[in-house]
Amino acid sequence: MKITASEVNKLRQATGAGMMDCKKALVEAEGDFDKAVENLRIKGQKVAANRADRESSEGAVLAKVNADQTAGVIVSLNCETDFVAKNETYIALANDLADLAMGYDNLESFLNADYKGMTVAEKLTEQTGVIGEKIEIGGFKTLKAPFVGSYIHAGNKIATLVGLSAVVDNAEEVSKNVAMQAAAMNPIALDENGVDAAVIEKEIEIAKDQLRQEGKPEAMLDNIAKGKLKRFFKDNTLVNQDYIKDSKISVGNYVKTAAAVEVSGFARLALV
Repeated sequence: MKITASEVNKLRQATGAGMMDCKKALVEAEGDFDKAVENLRIKGQKVAANRADRESSEGAVLAKVNADQTAGVIVSLNCETDFVAKNETYIALANDLADLAMGYDNLESFLNADYKGMTVAEKLTEQTGVIGEKIEIGGFKTLKAPFVGSYIHAGNKIATLVGLSAVVDNAEEVSKNVAMQAAAMNPIALDENGVDAAVIEKEIEIAKDQLRQEGKPEAMLDNIAKGKLKRFFKDNTLVNQDYIKDSKISVGNYVKTAAAVEVSGFARLALV
């Protein structure tokens, strides 16, 4: 049967598939729009199955904050190549999904959310068929606080959220500066209380092994190792790190001085 250009364009706008793929899907569906959409989805399922073992280490990582800046979300939409990651249509989809993600607290509920008549998971499968690469959500993090600020590093490779303990006049600036710090320095926790006990134990053992190799007496190891652990906290926890814009002060001191508040939390996602 004859398929018109307007029908092909309508399907293309709805799915993002190429013109020839849309025409073929409509021909196979004998002009039935919904069936054509389903045909493209089935194609996506086949492509997804064939590419399941592929590495999706490229993509776009985006952070979004709600209107009153009390909650934020970071979503990483992953693909296989940098070429696809830089495509305007791909970035637009990543932005759409990140906006949608604002209403969900976890990845499972987000994947089951409705996106233009299908679930997010189904949309990812569809786009896998359209693009020909493995497309998946590589990461999903949320943050709530009295004030939440965000930062997306150039190229959409890293995104961060930072929560402040109160709303102040310069909260936007301060939270962005700290979010940039978290993006650049990749802290493992907010402060020493947030570091996993297993990580602390491992660092103490590493320090003791180094000290033994240096010939330090066994009786001195615990005290010296504790000192090294403080250095570890200083280098690897956000509020204790040297502030990148002024290494003479810590991030925690910067926030207290600049805004008389505290950092209440942060979230960070990056493409590996």
